[in-house]
Amino acid sequence: MTGSSPSATPTDASSGIRRAGSDGPRGNLPRTALTAFAPLVWGTTYVVTTELLPQGHPLFAGLLRALPAGLIALAITRTLPRGAWWGKAAVLGVLNIGLLFPLLFVAAERLPGGVAATVAAAQPLMVAVLAVTVLHESPSAWRLTWGVIGVGGVGLVVIGPDAAFDVIGIAAGLAGAASMALGLTLTKRWGRPAEAGPTAFAGWQLTAGGVFLVPVTFLVEGTPPAIDAPAALGYLWLGLVGGLIAYVLWFRGIATLPVASVAVLVLLSPLVAAVLGAVLLGQTLGPVQLVGFGLALAAIAATQLPPPTRSRGSVPPPPPTPEGPTP
Repeated sequence: MTGSSPSATPTDASSGIRRAGSDGPRGNLPRTALTAFAPLVWGTTYVVTTELLPQGHPLFAGLLRALPAGLIALAITRTLPRGAWWGKAAVLGVLNIGLLFPLLFVAAERLPGGVAATVAAAQPLMVAVLAVTVLHESPSAWRLTWGVIGVGGVGLVVIGPDAAFDVIGIAAGLAGAASMALGLTLTKRWGRPAEAGPTAFAGWQLTAGGVFLVPVTFLVEGTPPAIDAPAALGYLWLGLVGGLIAYVLWFRGIATLPVASVAVLVLLSPLVAAVLGAVLLGQTLGPVQLVGFGLALAAIAATQLPPPTRSRGSVPPPPPTPEGPTP
């Protein structure tokens, strides 16, 4: 099954996928909470990388986050792609994982963390545009407005007074956000084949992304670093929790929720990173950061609801036709 509908996932009973939004926002709440687990865990990446992992090997960390998790998923499910899904899984794996990681690491190396996080937070805006061009959805001022508010809120939380702007870093950050946005949108457009559950589907993409990262990692970083006990714990967290579990829930959420609702959940990652920085690293959150938190959370909540529509009863009736003698 390749998903013939451009704007909804397959509804075949054998695929186990329900049409997104079919049971309303309240019915979506449990699935939204499970999907949100992924960006919440991804928000721990910064503190795990800086406090536990050997420095100077971010691509190796990305490789260990993707490839072992993908191979474990394939070993558990024993399900491989069929036909056109070999190519589709490779494209999605490169966009969602393999290409995304190097671009985000380039942005993180050339930009202050707050600037890099804010650039990456532009992804929901890109998804709103792609939903129109790729999924053929109607343009939504509601989504765009709350997307802008969410990016602004993240900026208030994480951008400090010493923020610097590097052209290459900005370009890499925007390219990474675009890669993830396109991967998310294509995942929604193509759906999930009937023979693949969420774990197998995540395994295909994690493996494809990890295979893509192998030559990139060794060309850029050379020999892998020595791994001590804290590093092993960090890689285990990134691979099993931030990789396997998070991506299974993430791709399951993409299949069952509106694409814009999933995209804006990415804003949770920089918010979690900021909270962990305050709790574990002694960083401070002032009034401006708290306002930004409120705006970002409001944007996340608002995009889980359908856009407000004017009811028919609110439309004023046409003026009465004057009565008079007919000519």
